[in-house]
Order: sequence, then C-alpha cells, then structure tokens
Amino acid sequence: MFFSRLKDLRIDKEKTQQQIANFLHIHRNTYNLYENGTRKVPAWVIFELAKFYNVSADYILGLRTDFVKLKPE
Repeated sequence: MFFSRLKDLRIDKEKTQQQIANFLHIHRNTYNLYENGTRKVPAWVIFELAKFYNVSADYILGLRTDFVKLKPE
C-alpha cells in the first residue's frame, strides 16, 4: 500500500511525524493516520510531499516501483 511509502520516505529523510505535520500545517495525529492508512490522504498532501521528497506522486501512490527523482527547479 502506498501509505507505507510515506513512512519509508520520512524515515529516509530522517524526519519525525511532527516535522512533516508542521511542514504540511496539519496535526501530527492527522499525519499519523495518513501514514497508517486509516485516513485517506488528500491530493494536495500527496502533491506537497512529492515536492518535499523530490519524487513523483506516482511513486508515492505506488503506481511506480522505481524511485524517480524529479528534476531540480
């Protein structure tokens, strides 16, 4: 499931759930629910996390299995 990628990406960046929640301007508990798959992740969150982690939204959603870095701006 794609929500496991949220945790993997966060851990790879050595960030806490609180730090990601702060970045998204949401409560840590809300982010925790996204990461655990108990709450649907809004499209805007996927978009913001794709930019933050420099990966495609397809990768986060599990539509791609390869790690695709986005081109730097």
